[in-house]
Amino acid sequence: MQILVGSTLDQRYTLERLLGRGGMASVWLGRDTRYDRLVAIKTLDPELAGAVGADRFLREIRVTARLNHPVILPILDSGVVRTADSTAIPWYAMPYVEGESLRARLERESQMPIDDALRITSAIGSALELAHREMVIHRDIKPENILLSGENVYVVDFGIAKAPLTRRPSG
Repeated sequence: MQILVGSTLDQRYTLERLLGRGGMASVWLGRDTRYDRLVAIKTLDPELAGAVGADRFLREIRVTARLNHPVILPILDSGVVRTADSTAIPWYAMPYVEGESLRARLERESQMPIDDALRITSAIGSALELAHREMVIHRDIKPENILLSGENVYVVDFGIAKAPLTRRPSG
């Protein structure tokens, strides 16, 4: 059973269209009906919803939710949707970013201006530095996982991040 356009998650998020598909999950453009805003919703692929896939996906939600940085997209909400055959599909919502991936920009431009390259690199480094302080290692930094929107830069997809189950004590 697949999740389809027009599906509603948690009686709040309506899936409008598929934005992309990765190795374990799909990302949808959704509408938050409570606040009438667009969101990006990541759902675990139903074929991988067995214990291993779901556990890994739920870990991604926990890891990402604890990272508070302006360059890391925050988790807005999460839950589980049941398909017609009762398969539990975990999902989470994050802000929708209008723009393009760093990969798309690199393919579009033969050479990026040095000021843009430095700004983007600095933003990514700042986000990763915060993640490392929280003992989280992204492990999948690539141009596809960097979103650009105007002057803003966002690091996404902590799906294969390595992190302890509990936070490191501060101090």
